[in-house]
Amino acid sequence: MLTLSGRVQQIKPSPTLAITAKAKALQAEGIDVVNFGAGEPDFDTPDNIKEAAIKAIREGFTKYTAAPGIPELKQAICAKLKRENDLDYAENQIIVSCGGKHSFYNLAQALLDPGDEVVIPAPYWVSYPPMVSLAGGVPVIIEAGQEQGFKITPAQLESAITPKTRAVVINSPSNPTGAAYTLDELKALAEIAVSKDILIISDEIYEHIIYDGFEQFSPAQIGPEVKERCVILNGVSKSYSMTGWRIGFTAGPAELIAAMTKIQSQSTSNPTSISQKAAIEAYNGPQDYVRNVLKHFDERRRYIVKALNEIPGIACANPQGAFYAFPGVSGLIGKKCGGKEIDSSLTLCEMLLDEVKIAVVPGEAFGAPGYMRLSYATSLENIKKGVGRLAEFVEKLS
Repeated sequence: MLTLSGRVQQIKPSPTLAITAKAKALQAEGIDVVNFGAGEPDFDTPDNIKEAAIKAIREGFTKYTAAPGIPELKQAICAKLKRENDLDYAENQIIVSCGGKHSFYNLAQALLDPGDEVVIPAPYWVSYPPMVSLAGGVPVIIEAGQEQGFKITPAQLESAITPKTRAVVINSPSNPTGAAYTLDELKALAEIAVSKDILIISDEIYEHIIYDGFEQFSPAQIGPEVKERCVILNGVSKSYSMTGWRIGFTAGPAELIAAMTKIQSQSTSNPTSISQKAAIEAYNGPQDYVRNVLKHFDERRRYIVKALNEIPGIACANPQGAFYAFPGVSGLIGKKCGGKEIDSSLTLCEMLLDEVKIAVVPGEAFGAPGYMRLSYATSLENIKKGVGRLAEFVEKLS
């Protein structure tokens, strides 16, 4: 009889991908589903980036490359970090991987021994805790609810650190909440990290998707002491609508990058050669695409937050970045739909898909029961239709 490993049996499939898959299956049957589950821009990859990939194919750039990425892409990443973040990195401090998720996975495998702890603020991106667990580490969850802007405090961080703590994860702007840390807030957290000599894992994948004049900073910009303890995770997927191209990168201490390269050389080897050429164009080419799509995201953000807050029982904070609304729905818990009680946000989200064909992700997936995530990386028309269905559903509750 086949017996699976203990590690895989403790891991659940990604709930965001599961919701999206179920919604797409219903759509394939001809059912009109409004899908708020997808965590990817609905805009097409810019033409100049696609042309760079086509050129690579035509020129036969379809073979293996160096495992941590080609020098030209590393140089483009170093230039981006200098240009946009005022950070100096050498090529041996950069590894290119098969997406941001792969970057975090490699990092966990290279950094953690069994029992090592990683502090993770909740709400968190769904894959952080499982990837820590797969490396034998222990996720230590700090709760940061809407009352504190979905951001942890220095006191919370300090109280969570033990002799086994290796790192803290900071995702700013955040998936799922859209919360973002100011420079002063980052400095306060970094002071704790330096004093306790732990790493800051800074997931900056949404750095370009920010609103209302917010100034985005990386903890590595604070100073040399912080930079040497900071690992930056980023990539092309969100900023350039390149989710399927699977290109992410890590910037950090050379010793750690070398260790991650060893892990990658024995697993995936190099990221896709063609995608690497496309990513060079993304970083070195015109940047107007990023500014143009931000206008659309902002329009959608303003509409969906206002519309959600007009529904009784729902309270939605204004996201500072990314493209997610993360409303609290505790005001709906205990109500009934057709005689069935809504006993959790998970039940609510199941009902929404079954009853009014809206696909949203329950807060339980992000370590935050009582909330749900709606991606507004979809058309304003879809948003209006979906929120309208949600309002009608709530109106009929007893």
